[in-house]
Amino acid sequence: MSQFKRLFVMLGPQMRYTPALQRAAALAESSGALLDINVFVDDVDTFGLMSDGHEREHLLADNRQWLADAAEQLGNAGLDVSTELLLTRDPLGSVIERIERLGCDLLVKDVQHEPVLKRLLVTPLDWQLLKDSPVAVHLVSDIRLPLPRQIAAAVDLNCHGAGEHLDDQVICSAHALALQCNAELHLLHVCDAAKTHIADFGAGTVTMPGFGGSVRTAQRTAFNRLGDHHQIALERRHFVEGPAIRAIAHFVSHSRVDVIVMGSHRHDALQTFLGGTTAHVLEHPLCNVLAIKGVS
Repeated sequence: MSQFKRLFVMLGPQMRYTPALQRAAALAESSGALLDINVFVDDVDTFGLMSDGHEREHLLADNRQWLADAAEQLGNAGLDVSTELLLTRDPLGSVIERIERLGCDLLVKDVQHEPVLKRLLVTPLDWQLLKDSPVAVHLVSDIRLPLPRQIAAAVDLNCHGAGEHLDDQVICSAHALALQCNAELHLLHVCDAAKTHIADFGAGTVTMPGFGGSVRTAQRTAFNRLGDHHQIALERRHFVEGPAIRAIAHFVSHSRVDVIVMGSHRHDALQTFLGGTTAHVLEHPLCNVLAIKGVS
């Protein structure tokens, strides 16, 4: 049985058959899920697309026609499709409201790469969605094929409390997606030696001799135990070292992995490895992320 029943696709007014829509259509075809295609038009006119009333109506009419054409084309291909054009001043709130009302179980959106200066001034919408979306979020940068062929579950090994079982949730979600797409399942963990230091209560950071090696050994043991439990082949386990963001980006660029499945805590999504790394990895142009919500 498929893990997806209703897919929510979020597009902008100038976006057509984007990588996210292609991926969502392929997932809908393979799972039998209903495909909800939503075009959001910013009523504040951030991008200067509606300088007068005539241009505004032309933009809206153009998007209505495209949605009708897309629904017909995808419907003729055998998909169950619904569409909606939304004029809103609160894209985040509108997305969350519609997802909850429609009962969608996956949000699919193209990655929006933002300039560094803008990211310093305004929290990007993609990051907000990782933090606040009530369902899993698949953010798509680029795709080699409509369906992924290699999927990597990125595990933390250090989560506690509400996130204690998040690694298992990530692996189970990645495994279900791999089965649905007939893809290979890989397991990934980044061991960051810099995180093995101990704060010396006002005296700065100190490193205990051998401490880093002990942590590395313990993490590798836990990693292999997790791989054994989920029956992931040794050649598909990747224990890499270095700063998490850089290491994952390097792994993606030197492998054929199509999707990285990661965890994203609701309340600390931009602070912890499982959230902050998820958000920052999106800035790598080759990385497609499926962010799983932790269930406490």
